[in-house]
Amino acid sequence: MTIKHQLLISKTRAYEKENYHTSLTLLLSSIVFLLASYACSLFIPFLAIKIVSSILHGLLVVRLFGMYHDFAHGAIFRKGKIGAILLKGLGLYALTPISIWRRSHNFHHSHNSKLAFASIGSYPIMSKKEFLNASAKEKNSYLLARHPLLILFGYFTIFLFGMCIRPAILNLKEHKDAVWALVIHLISGSLHFYFGGFTIGIFAFLIPHFISSAVGSYLFYAQHNFPEAQFKNKEEWTYIDAALHSSSYMKMPKIWEWFTANIGYHHIHHVNSKIPFYRLPQVMRDLPEFQQPRSTSLSFKGIRSCLKLKLWDEETRSLVPKQG
Repeated sequence: MTIKHQLLISKTRAYEKENYHTSLTLLLSSIVFLLASYACSLFIPFLAIKIVSSILHGLLVVRLFGMYHDFAHGAIFRKGKIGAILLKGLGLYALTPISIWRRSHNFHHSHNSKLAFASIGSYPIMSKKEFLNASAKEKNSYLLARHPLLILFGYFTIFLFGMCIRPAILNLKEHKDAVWALVIHLISGSLHFYFGGFTIGIFAFLIPHFISSAVGSYLFYAQHNFPEAQFKNKEEWTYIDAALHSSSYMKMPKIWEWFTANIGYHHIHHVNSKIPFYRLPQVMRDLPEFQQPRSTSLSFKGIRSCLKLKLWDEETRSLVPKQG
């Protein structure tokens, strides 16, 4: 790591300090909002209100997951049991048990955009040369893993299967919490549909999980698969370059920043994952090094430009669509 890079990390350390009161207030208020939206979808009989409350429920899960993500990094609730207990429970509710999330996500941070390892803990990436030399089965499997429908249906593909069922099958001893997440989820879903009927099951259970999973799946995809993203081999790769050039700043309205717990400031988060989410905007305001990031957005054009990217082109050194 160069002196310049060490200096940048050193500058960000001033923002690592957690305000425990702020963390707890933001967590508890978000839980209250989630419970209120859940109650509306359960007890208010008007369909329009059920639809709105169901959507809000899903988006609030995204916000709470952003806090869980910070907790797993040790950015918030480093001390004290209340936040840790609540967020570990949220991890089970959101189908991201802590044993799987920490292992896969920490690996992702340590190898972000490194061609040989970028697929572990993230979406797979092939170079054009690798794709051309792959078998038909390998090509189809790869394209399926990056298909927009797989992201849209992330509730089933990424969270239920990828974060729970598959780890439990591969290593039950290490990932018992994945089984707990599945059991709790299946019991909860069954109770909603059995006692509440189809309408309650859909609006109080299925839609919120579907929305939170789809939004989460896309955010994680677009943060590292965007037109200006860079991928490098092991010899060229450095941690800071990967953070600044392979992690996007996602431009979004303030309300979306709130719902996503500032995860759009992803280039800063990858430089120093110990910074609490509520301090990331301040880092960008204060430090010029972060003020000209490689970016994307939640506009239709921005989403389309990210989703069409399939392969790493070694010649143009850019992500490109599949041709032919």
